[in-house]
Amino acid sequence: MKKDVAHTLKRADKLNVILIGEGLLVGITGGGIALLYRIMLSYAGKALNWVLDFARGVPLRMILWLVVLAALAYIVGRLVKWEPLISGSGIPQLEGEMTGKLEQTWWRVMIAKLAGGCLALLGGLSLGREGPSIQLGAMAGKGISRLLDRGKTEEKFLLTCGASAGLSAAFHAPLAGVMFSLEEVHKNFSVSVLVSVMTASLTADFMASHVLGLDPVFQFDIGRELPLKYYWVIILLGILLGVLGAFYNYVTLKVQELYQRPKCLNESARLLIPFLMAGVLGFTMPEVLGSGHELVEMITHENMVLGTVLVLLGMKFLFSAISFGSGAPGGIFFPLLVLGAFIGGAFGIAGAEFFGLEAEYINNFILLAMAGYFTAIVRAPLTGIILIFEMTGTVDQMLSLSLVSIVAYIVATLLRSTPIYESLLERLLEKRGIQTPKTMGQKVLSEYVVMHGSEINGQLVREIPLPENCLLVAIQRGGKEIIPKGKTRVFASDTLITMTDERDAGTVHDKMEKLCSEE
Repeated sequence: MKKDVAHTLKRADKLNVILIGEGLLVGITGGGIALLYRIMLSYAGKALNWVLDFARGVPLRMILWLVVLAALAYIVGRLVKWEPLISGSGIPQLEGEMTGKLEQTWWRVMIAKLAGGCLALLGGLSLGREGPSIQLGAMAGKGISRLLDRGKTEEKFLLTCGASAGLSAAFHAPLAGVMFSLEEVHKNFSVSVLVSVMTASLTADFMASHVLGLDPVFQFDIGRELPLKYYWVIILLGILLGVLGAFYNYVTLKVQELYQRPKCLNESARLLIPFLMAGVLGFTMPEVLGSGHELVEMITHENMVLGTVLVLLGMKFLFSAISFGSGAPGGIFFPLLVLGAFIGGAFGIAGAEFFGLEAEYINNFILLAMAGYFTAIVRAPLTGIILIFEMTGTVDQMLSLSLVSIVAYIVATLLRSTPIYESLLERLLEKRGIQTPKTMGQKVLSEYVVMHGSEINGQLVREIPLPENCLLVAIQRGGKEIIPKGKTRVFASDTLITMTDERDAGTVHDKMEKLCSEE
């Protein structure tokens, strides 16, 4: 026993150095798996384009492709049934594991997510690669932890390293990988985790750059920085993005709910809806299929009319919600950036056509809207800002990016829109029968005077049977305020100040009145 304690203390002294080495190992493994996934999706996208070109205009081939899509829906549905935690992006699952509410089998998730994600993109579903890449990277970190027989605390460090490596490899964005894993996953900025996460992220980015090159994900020209005279327009854009971000979260959750209502729909039957819809759209509006990278290239390089932008925005929004709500393995990260780009494009085009804004700044609004929309939905502003300038290769828009992100964040918060990954995690836990605390509303402070004949007169604080969800925060006695401790004694004429949640205020009031009143 003494030897075990001595070993633990000795290891703790060297933990920072150990985590750097393990971060390097996780970066190689997790980044390599995310890179493999990215390459597989690239080939899946090329295969989809070839099939659509081959089948378009030939009725028999088109029908045959719909049959193939139905088969793909069945296969992906079986994978989801075999390993339910591959459903969706994977980020809520990771957050659930970090808080100890979920336990993922790392090798099952990796196998099923790789296969299911590729088949979903082969079918043309409007999903992203970033969430799955984060989950795959994290599972690589967990696998290394289990193989090295690490404890739970260290395992969480390695999960965070893997998440960072996954996002870095997926988007060629090492700083965003670090920031997202700390801001959204680990929710801690300690030196130990920061250095190891940076090691993993940079390692994964080096590998991805070596294979795929150094070009940013989005390549479009930002002519000049927006002049200060247009900053009031940025505030308007931020307000619009905050509202639309809250609407996106509402619709995403609502569509999930609609899929779950019919008890006759199993995993494959739910997936059949977006797969067949992808087949129809593939022959009528192929631009909205897949993650949407080509749409960003289109709106930033072509002179599109406002009507076309709005139609593509509406269809992409609808198809993305239907694809993700079905439970298919795939993320919302990339599609929501595409939606943000089209919101910004529509905003800029409308401003140029109707309000005299200079058309050369349309791409600026596209860039700003991507960051603001992401912030409104995910509520991770630092990640959004860093991600956008890493993905576009432009760093001279920091002030305007910060302004639009802050405004969008405030508006979405005022609308009481819960961050999307928190909402998705809550839904996931409820589906699995794991109880989660509900939103309680505002905190309420209340005062109660202790009467001479009350049952708590003369009792110690630790002896008082306070109501559930009620905190005794102060005792007022003779004009002085006492901070209550367990051994503090309560006397008649004391005023007890309690704090509770808004929804429990009525129940707590009745019970406290009974405790403080004369018997």
